[in-house]
Amino acid sequence: MMGNVIVGQSGGPTAVINSSLAGVYKTAKNLGVKKVYGMLYGIQGLLEEKYVDLDEHFRGELELELLKRTPSSYLGSCRYKLPDYQEEPEKFNKLFKILKKLDIEYFFYIGGNDSMDTIKKLSDYAGTVQSSIRFIGIPKTIDNDLEVTDHTPGYGSAAKFIAAATKEIIRDSLVYDQKSVTVIEIMGRNVGWLTGAAALAGCQDCEGPDLIYLPEIEFNPEDFITRAEQLQKTKKSLIIAVSEGIRLSDGRYVCELTDSAKYIDQFGHNLLSGSGKYLSGMVSKELGCKSRGIELSTLQRCASHMASLTDITEAYQVGAAAVKAAQEGKTGEMVIISRVSDHPYQCTIGTYHIHKIANKEKKVPAGWIDMDKIGVTDEFMDYVSPLIQEELTPIMIGGLPRHINYNGG
Repeated sequence: MMGNVIVGQSGGPTAVINSSLAGVYKTAKNLGVKKVYGMLYGIQGLLEEKYVDLDEHFRGELELELLKRTPSSYLGSCRYKLPDYQEEPEKFNKLFKILKKLDIEYFFYIGGNDSMDTIKKLSDYAGTVQSSIRFIGIPKTIDNDLEVTDHTPGYGSAAKFIAAATKEIIRDSLVYDQKSVTVIEIMGRNVGWLTGAAALAGCQDCEGPDLIYLPEIEFNPEDFITRAEQLQKTKKSLIIAVSEGIRLSDGRYVCELTDSAKYIDQFGHNLLSGSGKYLSGMVSKELGCKSRGIELSTLQRCASHMASLTDITEAYQVGAAAVKAAQEGKTGEMVIISRVSDHPYQCTIGTYHIHKIANKEKKVPAGWIDMDKIGVTDEFMDYVSPLIQEELTPIMIGGLPRHINYNGG
């Protein structure tokens, strides 16, 4: 490879995002790249010329192994909406001057939908100014909402944590001989991939959640109470999984019914939280029983002690594949995972044009949602089950997982 590499991380972190960073770094160095730079705080930090030489951080295999097992974004992240070139051309000029100063030929961005929008804009601009820099997106999001790719690294580990936590919550709920309802609020924004994963708790030693509400289906509060009331006739303890993004028939999020002030980021995304507690309060009022609302919150994306080995491995592989794709001359594309089979689980890794992916949102297929029982179908279970398999044991020091931390910038 000629020229240097720069890599950044953007958006909400995951338990395996740093494995993709390790894949980029290790592969680039193996292919002869002299310098691999890391953006601090994504594209927003790069605009302020915040970057580091990763050779000064990763001096051996131990650091890279720790990196794979470390949750969150080692380089820091951002939720920064890069404007269109026509709106603020000076920002693009500044970015490309910085990249030229660093002799960058390969640019990699690890992130979700909004990060792929950044890759699209930068690669399009590079074409207009005839820049030779190659821009490749590396998928990452626990929401699993990127189009084209079968799934996204980060999703499997979050699904594994959600399923395990749901099983544990179910065990806890059975302690007392009294009626109770527990509403578990799960991340995922406007798609139900994560919430559907709660169904994995249903196995030989656990019944799993009683009701599962995905945002792909319009939420009816009256029907919700009716179903809970009917189930209470035969069960003392109910566990209900709801997505943070469930909506009413008029389009409002259920969490908007709370009195809490809501934060809106640069991309216009609402901070979605509060649905679980709101519905728990409704249950207490309408059914007169003990009820609790639980938000798994950021635990869903930072629980590296519960990471899936399949997920960690694929996260590393997509990072490595991005470097190889750029070396082959590709640009303006995102690395994708294509499933060959469920049994045995097999996938291939390739790339796809970024314009077919950026600013799109992949929903749970209607045929994978069980409308009658308010849950998911066997097809959904076959899809998600392989993604949570096996574990990469943390490196334990003093009884706790050891992580690799960067405190600069």
